[in-house]
Amino acid sequence: MTIQLTRRAMLAGLGTALAAPAVLSFPTRARAATVLTLGHGAAPGNPRTLAAARFSERVKEKTEGRITINVAGSETLGSDAAMLTSLRTGALDLTANSQGPVSAIVPEIAVLGLPFLFTDASKAIAMLDGPVGEALAAKFQAVGIVPLGYWDNGIRHLSNSKREVKAPGDVSGLKVRTPADPMTIDIFQALGASTEQIAFGELYVALQQGVVDGQENPLANIASSKLYEVNRFIALTAHKWESTPFLMSQIAMARIGGDLDAVKAAAAEAGQMQRELSAKTAEETLAKFRADGAITVTEVDRAAFVEATKPVAEAWKQKDFGDFVSQVEEAARG
Repeated sequence: MTIQLTRRAMLAGLGTALAAPAVLSFPTRARAATVLTLGHGAAPGNPRTLAAARFSERVKEKTEGRITINVAGSETLGSDAAMLTSLRTGALDLTANSQGPVSAIVPEIAVLGLPFLFTDASKAIAMLDGPVGEALAAKFQAVGIVPLGYWDNGIRHLSNSKREVKAPGDVSGLKVRTPADPMTIDIFQALGASTEQIAFGELYVALQQGVVDGQENPLANIASSKLYEVNRFIALTAHKWESTPFLMSQIAMARIGGDLDAVKAAAAEAGQMQRELSAKTAEETLAKFRADGAITVTEVDRAAFVEATKPVAEAWKQKDFGDFVSQVEEAARG
C-alpha cells in the first residue's frame, strides 16, 4: 500500500511532534499485507462476479487489512482449466471455477451433475454440507487444493438457434457446445446431439458464426453473456444442476496463516450471497425472456427427457467410483 502525504499533513504532524513531551522512540516495521489473487470467468453483473467482489471486501474487513484479495474476472487470467493449473502450481491463489473443468482433477465432482437429480440448488447445497462434501474435500486435498465452499452454477437449460425444443427428439442432430465436463457430454450425446467443447469466453462468437447451434447454461449466464442474442430458442430442460467450486491452493493457505478462519468466514458469507443472487437472477431473467417477443421459451416433456437420459447414470455406476455415484443419488433423494 502506498501512502501519500500532503504538505499540510506533514506540517500538522510536525507541530504535534514539537508540542508533545520528548520520548525515546524506535522505528518499527509495519507488516505488509498478504496479497492474494482470485480468478474467475464470469461476466460483469453475474452473481459469481458480485460474490467474488463481496468476498474480497469481507476478507479485508475481517483481517483488518492483513489480507488483500485482488479479483480478476471475465477469464482475464485464462480459461477455467488454465486457472486450475495456475492454482495447483501456486501462480493463482483462489478461483471460483466451474464443475466441468474441475472434474479433470477431481472426477467425482462431475457426479453432482447427474441428469435430473435436482430441481433446485438448495437441496444440492445441503447435500454438500454432509458426507458427500467431506468425501470431495478429501479428493481435493490429495491434489493440493482446499475447497472453501460450493456456489450455485444453476439449474441448466438448453438454447439454440435452429428450432424449438420440447421433446428429446428435438435435440437430435443439434451441434451443442458443452463445457469440458464428461457428464454434460454424456447427457447430450444420449439425447442424440453432437457436442463440442469451446471455452466460455469464445462461446458467443462460436454461436454467432454457426460453429455450434446451441449451448447449455443457467439462465443467469445466458443473460449476463448475452447468449440470447445469438440463440433465440430457449428450452427449459433443467437437465442438471452444477456447482461453482470455490477453491484455494494449499500454498495460499500456508501464506494466510492465522487468518484462515476469517477467510473461511468471508467465503461462507460470499457463498450465501451468490446463491441468493443466483436464484433471484434466474427468476427475473426467465420473466424477461418470456416477455421478449424475439425469444421463444418452451417447456419440455420432462418425463421423456428423464427416460432418454437414464443410461447415463447407469454408465457412471460402472466407473471405479461407482459407489460414490450411488452415494450421491441416495443423498439427493433423502
